[in-house]
Amino acid sequence: MNAEFFEALDAIEKEKGIPKEYMLEKISQALVTAYKRDNMGEADNLFVDINEGKKEINLYVSKEVVSDVENPAVQISVEAADKLMPGAREGDVVNIPVETKKLGRIAAQTAKQVIIQGIREAERGMVFDQFTSKEHELLSATVLREDPRTGNIILEVGSGTDRSEALLTANERCQYEELPEGSMVKVYVLEVRRSYHGPQILVSRSHPGLVKRLFELEVPEISDGIVEIKSISREPGSRSKIAVWSNREDVDPVGACVGPKGGRVGAVVDELRGEKVDIIKYSEDPAEYVAAALAPADVISVTVGEEGRSCQVIVPEDQLSLSIGKEGQNARLAARLTGYKIDIKTS
Repeated sequence: MNAEFFEALDAIEKEKGIPKEYMLEKISQALVTAYKRDNMGEADNLFVDINEGKKEINLYVSKEVVSDVENPAVQISVEAADKLMPGAREGDVVNIPVETKKLGRIAAQTAKQVIIQGIREAERGMVFDQFTSKEHELLSATVLREDPRTGNIILEVGSGTDRSEALLTANERCQYEELPEGSMVKVYVLEVRRSYHGPQILVSRSHPGLVKRLFELEVPEISDGIVEIKSISREPGSRSKIAVWSNREDVDPVGACVGPKGGRVGAVVDELRGEKVDIIKYSEDPAEYVAAALAPADVISVTVGEEGRSCQVIVPEDQLSLSIGKEGQNARLAARLTGYKIDIKTS
C-alpha cells in the first residue's frame, strides 16, 4: 500500500506540479491530526517517519520506560517495553509503532480532509504565483457572467488546470461597452490578491495600459524597441491619444503604429470596441509636441509660458471647435498627453 501511495504522489507531482515533499509534509500533518482525534488530542510524543527509499510511511509514539506507570500516554512499563525492545531499561525511550489502519473512521476522514486541503492550498499558491507574474500585462479572457446589481463581470482567464476567475468591476469597464456572456476580450491585469477561495485577479478594460499593451501586441517595432510609446491619455470607450517616438530615422513611428492600410491600429480599435485612437509623433520641443497633440486640428502657433507647464495655442477660426473637440475632449486629452495646460485662441 505504501508503494502505491508513493506512486500516487509521483503522479500528483507530475500532473499538478505539486512537489512530493510538500505533500509528504501534509500527509504527516494528517496522520498526527487523525491520531489526536482518536487519542483525546494527545500527540506531543508522536512522530512520523518517512522513508522514500523503502517507500514506507510509519507512525510512532515515543514513551519513556518507567517502573511505575502514572501516565500511559507518555510512559510504558519495563515489562511491556522489554517485549518491544529486548533489554529495555528504566529511563530508556521506546518508539511504539502505530497501525494507521486501526485509526477510527472519523479520524481517517479527518486525515483525508487535511490532505485534500493541502492539495487545494498548493494549487491556489501555484495559480497565485502564475498570475502575479502577469500583473500589468495583457490576458485573453472569456466572459462568464455579469452581476446585474453591481455591473461587475466575472471572466475566466488561463487554460487547462491553470484556469482562474478574474473580476472586472463596473469602475474598470468602458462606458456603454457591452460584453455578452461567452465573448472573448483582452483585459489588463491590475492586481492579484490572495483570498480564502484562491487568488483574486482584478482586471481592467479602461486602464491606459490596455491601449499600450494592445499596440505592443500589434506593432513589431514596439516589441523590438525601435518605436517607443511615450505617453497615453484616454477617455475609455470614447477616444485615446498616444504619443510615439522612433530611435531610428528611417522608421516612421506613426506609420508603424497605423500599419499597412491601417491594419494595426484597426485591430486595436476593434478590440476597444470602436474607441477612436489618435496617434501622434512625440517631440522634445514642447511647442511641436502640443501642436501635434491637438490633431486633427491645424495649429498656427504655440507659445510656451516662461514659468510652469502652460502654453497658448493659436488656431484658425474655422479650427477652433475641432481643436477643442466635443465637450472639450480633444483639448483635454491633448493636455493630459503632453502634461501642459493648453489655452486655445483664434487668430
